[in-house]
Amino acid sequence: MVTAQELPRLVNGCVRLPEIPERNPDEVTTYDFLHHDGNAFHLRQYLVARGADPETLLMTADHWIVHDVARFPIHSRYPDLMVAFDVDLELHQASNGYLIADQGKPPDFILEVASPSTGRIDVGSKRDDYEFFGVREYWRFDDSGASHGARLGGDRLIDGRFEPIEIEVLDDANFQGYSEVLDVHLRWQNGHLGWFDPSTGQHIPTFFDQQAHAESERARAEAAEARLKSAEAELQRLRED
Repeated sequence: MVTAQELPRLVNGCVRLPEIPERNPDEVTTYDFLHHDGNAFHLRQYLVARGADPETLLMTADHWIVHDVARFPIHSRYPDLMVAFDVDLELHQASNGYLIADQGKPPDFILEVASPSTGRIDVGSKRDDYEFFGVREYWRFDDSGASHGARLGGDRLIDGRFEPIEIEVLDDANFQGYSEVLDVHLRWQNGHLGWFDPSTGQHIPTFFDQQAHAESERARAEAAEARLKSAEAELQRLRED
């Protein structure tokens, strides 16, 4: 139950939402699959590289989504990952959440990661609320399939109603679906979440890719420097002869 101290309040002329309720311990899965290896950060970098404006691109987690203050907290959620394009980032920060009525548009993409305590809600009332909000795509990832009833699932808003997104079975260890909103394949890969570039079929760049590229460039530069020194030494030897 939300107490009076937890209701929205006016701060410097802006409606500010309260902090979200304390998370259940079993929801640590969100960190494991989205943040431990920089998964969400890699997605943000990919979207910016594809043309998203970093000044108006909102990617956040564990913040309220509210249709309007009058409906709080009945129609309110705090998803594991939310992406919204062309929004007011300062307003979001000042509001401590996403107020659809104030932003003038619903979020574009939402992902929920399964946990035993939220599994049935993710495929039930949360789906209903995100449809009501007008979210363009709602995705669900479940490492085992036990909480959601499926390892990967998604819905796309068509004429105001959610319609299931086709999930392609690549093999026993890989399932994927295409997000039109992000222009990326979400893939369930051996129990891990991955983002794959549909134009190349390769995983989007990660920290490890950047590190490997930097090491390769360093090795190439060192090899070129060694060749130059060898050539200079040979030239010097010929002059001395």
